[in-house]
Amino acid sequence: MSPAKPQMNLTAFCFPPGNWRMPGASPTDMDFDEVVHLAQVAERGLFDMLFFQDSAAVPQAFFLPGSTPDIIARASRCVRLEPLTMLAALATVTRRIGLVSTATTTYNDPFNVARKFATIDHISKGRAGWNLVTSQNEDEAQNFGRDSHVDHADRYARAEEFHDVVKGLWDSWEDDAILRDRASGRYIDPAKVHILDHKGPHFSVRGPLNVARSPQGHPIVAQAGSSEPGRALAARTADVVFTAQVELGEARAFYADVKGRMAAHGRTPHELKIMPGIRYVLGATEGEAQERYAQMTEEVSDDAALMTIQRLTGGVDLRQYPLDGPLPALKPSNAAKARQKMMVDLAQRESLSIRQLARRFTFSLGHLVYVGTAMGLADLMEEWFRAGAADGFTMLSPYYPTPLEEFVESVVPELQRRGLFRTQYEGTTLRDHLGLPRPANLLARQRATVGD
Repeated sequence: MSPAKPQMNLTAFCFPPGNWRMPGASPTDMDFDEVVHLAQVAERGLFDMLFFQDSAAVPQAFFLPGSTPDIIARASRCVRLEPLTMLAALATVTRRIGLVSTATTTYNDPFNVARKFATIDHISKGRAGWNLVTSQNEDEAQNFGRDSHVDHADRYARAEEFHDVVKGLWDSWEDDAILRDRASGRYIDPAKVHILDHKGPHFSVRGPLNVARSPQGHPIVAQAGSSEPGRALAARTADVVFTAQVELGEARAFYADVKGRMAAHGRTPHELKIMPGIRYVLGATEGEAQERYAQMTEEVSDDAALMTIQRLTGGVDLRQYPLDGPLPALKPSNAAKARQKMMVDLAQRESLSIRQLARRFTFSLGHLVYVGTAMGLADLMEEWFRAGAADGFTMLSPYYPTPLEEFVESVVPELQRRGLFRTQYEGTTLRDHLGLPRPANLLARQRATVGD
């Protein structure tokens, strides 16, 4: 069901920041108390959810032959707390905000993922979300017994089946399957417990899950791929799409394309929220914001910036080319195909040198960058929202905690004044915040159909 009035959704993206040297900045990577502060700031700002990106590897680009000790010493995004454990802990110190984390389908198993997110949904009373991704990071392969990364097409085929197994396991218990009837001694209604008995190309999973059906029925499923297979997967499976879009026209086309695919899966456009990322730098004036932006981009060394985009080159070593020359032809990426295309398109559209491109991408992470005042950021968000390019936005702070605090204190009230954003939480679950229905139990429906 769609909201009665247009309402923007907001996600706070939490990721170890590269600009940790800014005055007043905190690394926010290993100190849980700092993460708690961010969660509580975002909840005070009535955000729908916190989103924690994850990767199970230290980037090996920093350790390539020829990498200097200085490059390794400056690798600030290498360490982070394991996010699912952190979500469970955050659930106890927050009350309303949704808690979403990445868990890759490439180097995990469905039963464990289903069990962990269902548990977090119970602990949080219905605020959990799973960001379903195929691993972009080729470096993860060697941490999981492989010599090379799984091929892009194979990763998505595995992800499709992985998703179906997880959702099937979430449906293996009906809502009222747990009786706990002291008088009769019956703890479970056997007719309402379902064996999944899945057998497919990638997985063989019997079930049922050993966690009862959770408050949301299914935790929210988010998806972050923008390639052709990623769009197809999102249209079939996702409740939320996190995406990198830098042009209004392209964002509108992406929005229309993904939502236009949903009817083929029996879904309506209102059942999916598309939330592009914005990397923002705020100031009391345009000049102050530009000064902050310049400081953040200039503090990154060329070598460190180069290593950040190296993973998107398809194996082409950019260190062999003049930094002030153009980006060479790249080989197809087996990491993030859509992100590689975005990087190449940006370099060509703006005639950027390798040095310029590396610095831009290191700061933006491939997302739209806004530098200016709170009023200007609200204008940009309203324009995209009303133009049909976004249902909301994923806000990427360049460092913590000040930018997120500034956003909550200045941008949120302006969005509220314009009638674009809530003034209070009206529900208790993440599905309530997003205006998404609680899913039916498909295994129960199948049982009823067979019974008929």
